[in-house]
Amino acid sequence: MSERTIVVTGAAGFIASHLSEALVARGDRVIGIDNFDPYYDPAIKRRNIEGLLKGDRFRLIESDIRDPEAVSLAFADAPVSGVVHLAARAGVRPSIEQPVDYCTTNVEGTAVLLEAAREAGVPRFVFGSSSSVYGAANEVPFDEDQRIDRPISPYAATKVAGEAMCYTWHHLYDMPIVVLRFFTVFGPRQRPDLAINKFVRLLEAGEPIQQFGDGSSSRDYTFAGDIVRGIIAALDSDLQYDIINLGGSSPVTLSELIAAVAEAVGVEPQIEVLPDQPGDVPRTYASVEKARRLLGWQAQISLAEGLRQFVTWHREQQV
Repeated sequence: MSERTIVVTGAAGFIASHLSEALVARGDRVIGIDNFDPYYDPAIKRRNIEGLLKGDRFRLIESDIRDPEAVSLAFADAPVSGVVHLAARAGVRPSIEQPVDYCTTNVEGTAVLLEAAREAGVPRFVFGSSSSVYGAANEVPFDEDQRIDRPISPYAATKVAGEAMCYTWHHLYDMPIVVLRFFTVFGPRQRPDLAINKFVRLLEAGEPIQQFGDGSSSRDYTFAGDIVRGIIAALDSDLQYDIINLGGSSPVTLSELIAAVAEAVGVEPQIEVLPDQPGDVPRTYASVEKARRLLGWQAQISLAEGLRQFVTWHREQQV
């Protein structure tokens, strides 16, 4: 495959930094956009891309995706073969406290990226959406054709809006776009506010884990490396417009997750039971038949193996 230039937004973040490394490793050039938002420590994000910045195939544009002039710089120097839009204000619970901020970043920012890609004639756009768009759906596994008009958090609503804009740009301007719905991604570099990262830190500190609800809520955990493989498959595809789930398709209850994390750390957990949190969905469970059929994709890394890799990475960061 000849060398290509790929624009990756949110490039210093959890998933996007892994993606950028994988693209560079196969010979692509990556133009990363990131504003190092202080939602969590920007120093963590800078460490994520230290290795990339030492090479000559990764260029960083430090800017907000809502700035059209700055975003246009990513498309100015060479033809861009694809855009992977992963930048967003993340997190269900914080979005309930700051709904307007989430809307301006996630919705306006997506419109700016779509328009910049359209003006540059980019032949492939991949949008990172979320399983949160399914809301509190009772029908499992979640199928891409299910209704998504009842999101239960502002974060989820912004992802529904992003998907709608992707379809609009495809419909009006014939832009080839693939929307990928990620299901509870975990692995090395996971954000510090997410459950597995928090649980490992609490266990190693000898502190209790806060369990929201009775432990029966479930999530479909998906390893970051598997998500990266799915993104690259979408990037390399000739799909014109599709929405595709990327999930492990093996839901795990919160109680089971706590036990698995405790086993990976080697510590007996202390648990503090608290009420359910508003905005949290009761379950996620991906149907991945479409991913298998259109992308030849399915998850390969088990929860136990992924947790082992995360704990190893986490301990390396403490040295």
